[in-house]
Amino acid sequence: MTPSAVAEQPSRRGSDYALLSRRISDAGLLQRRPSRYVARVVLAVGFFVAGWAAVVVVGDSWAQLLLAVVLAVATTQVAFLGHDVGHRQMFRRRGPSELTGLLAGNLAVGLSYGWWVDKHNRHHANPNHTDDDPDVGAGALVWTYEQAEATRGVSRWLARRQAWLFFPMLLLEGFNLHVAAVRALVGRNPDGRWRTPVRHRTVEVLLLGAHTVGYLGLLFTVMSAGRALAFIAVHQGLWGLYMGCAFAPNHKGMPMPTAADELDFLRKQVLTSRNVRGGRLVDLALGGLNYQIEHHLFPNMPRGNLRRARPIVRAYCAERGVRYAETGLVESYRQALAHLHEVGRPLRGR
Repeated sequence: MTPSAVAEQPSRRGSDYALLSRRISDAGLLQRRPSRYVARVVLAVGFFVAGWAAVVVVGDSWAQLLLAVVLAVATTQVAFLGHDVGHRQMFRRRGPSELTGLLAGNLAVGLSYGWWVDKHNRHHANPNHTDDDPDVGAGALVWTYEQAEATRGVSRWLARRQAWLFFPMLLLEGFNLHVAAVRALVGRNPDGRWRTPVRHRTVEVLLLGAHTVGYLGLLFTVMSAGRALAFIAVHQGLWGLYMGCAFAPNHKGMPMPTAADELDFLRKQVLTSRNVRGGRLVDLALGGLNYQIEHHLFPNMPRGNLRRARPIVRAYCAERGVRYAETGLVESYRQALAHLHEVGRPLRGR
């Protein structure tokens, strides 16, 4: 599906989403599933805690690098829980959601929960919109010809080769997320106001500090400095790679609306999102994000209900003539990389 596909869609009809929402609600798919989430939390947190307990038991050994791989997976699974509570999929009330999010994000993973919620909500409001979606703003990667043309120096060198460098660059994404979290919590505008709105800034700073002290303190206590640094490189690198691989198939290479595209909510969310086919293993590996269309239409729908919502949403889109993009995991990466390669094409002849 190409970016121009937005213009090919039928004209907007404001009631389309309401009709779909009624079908989803009548099917009971917006109801919370506390027992399923209790099991999910116990398994994910248990996996995470067991991994760190194993680090203590193994001690000063190069076998720790294998545990770093395991903990990269465990850390991502805990981060997925933070994503779910950020959308209030577990709890209806803000209090329990924020408490769980702060523990999962700031304390366990080392991210600012408040910063992530603000950023992610802006993404959901205008997915793939270069002016409003922070996930497709110009940075280490560029997503449009205009962003590519604006690059200079090292950034232009990267833009020319970004499709080839995409996965290697994801190895730095974990470190980038930690830095971004700290900047969000301490950064101020020139007028002295906080740059990022965060509800519990002091608590977040304290929890993030506790994470950093605990993480580095444990590693440098149980193993030599060299092995500790190697563990950090493997753990953080693979965590960033896993996170990037979980989020990359969702929107990259999909249409990128502009202010000229007057899309209703249904089309804004469906046309810019891509589902990834697969069984339960794919559901687990991608934290339910493989049902990206359903997730964007109903962000507070519990993860376990997304699979059941898919046939309803897909059939409804067919009724309304709305293109519903779904592909396999490998093909989703191919499409994302093809888009990155195409964006850098004008620069490669210079």
